[in-house]
Amino acid sequence: MTSGPQYSAWRAQFSQHKKCLAVLLDPEKTLPHMVLRILERLPHQTTHIFVGGSTVPADVTQDLVMAVKQGTDKPVWLFPGDYTQVTPEADALLFLSLLSGNNPEYLIGQQAKAAPFVQKSGLEVISTAYLLLDGGHQSAVARVSQTQPMPTTPVSAIVDRALAGMFMGAQCIYLEAGSGALKPVPSNVIQSVKDAVNIPLIVGGGMRSDAQAQQAYAAGADMVVMGTVFEDMMRP
Repeated sequence: MTSGPQYSAWRAQFSQHKKCLAVLLDPEKTLPHMVLRILERLPHQTTHIFVGGSTVPADVTQDLVMAVKQGTDKPVWLFPGDYTQVTPEADALLFLSLLSGNNPEYLIGQQAKAAPFVQKSGLEVISTAYLLLDGGHQSAVARVSQTQPMPTTPVSAIVDRALAGMFMGAQCIYLEAGSGALKPVPSNVIQSVKDAVNIPLIVGGGMRSDAQAQQAYAAGADMVVMGTVFEDMMRP
């Protein structure tokens, strides 16, 4: 797969061992009028904005992406939960394949449905091997995809799936504990996957503090994703 400017820039950061922080905005919980306030409160180290949710319609995603693009020049990447959430206003699309589960709808079904929309959109595609891990509660991803998260032991099973994703052509690995996870991805899992692959590693779910983010970075995460902490901050 030919790399576009978004992935090439990230790959350059990866090669220089520069860490990235993505803030995830869920269109179901973040309305366009809230965006400027959120952007004003972003950590200074924020490098990317992810937009996506498990159950939101396309027009809601599009409205949020447009609001974010008007308020910042940071890259805005789609992190979709459904093929209908593809919108050309974003800078790139994480083209996810849920390799942790065995539901063909989320291994290839949603991807095939998305393909014609993605082709017409002109979006830069970043092929992503997505692994949902046990975060201590049932996540929206598990509920919608009707799959179970992988247990965090044995670690070898997670490493094998990550390697399979890389060998199938994924441009990055995404280890996800699930939105609102009670516990983030363990450091030993991050380190084991990092040691096995040679593509960027994203880690998200259950990250509520800078200390947790720093632990993930130290273990080998190239990009950390934080979301729930900002949703909580915006509640009255």
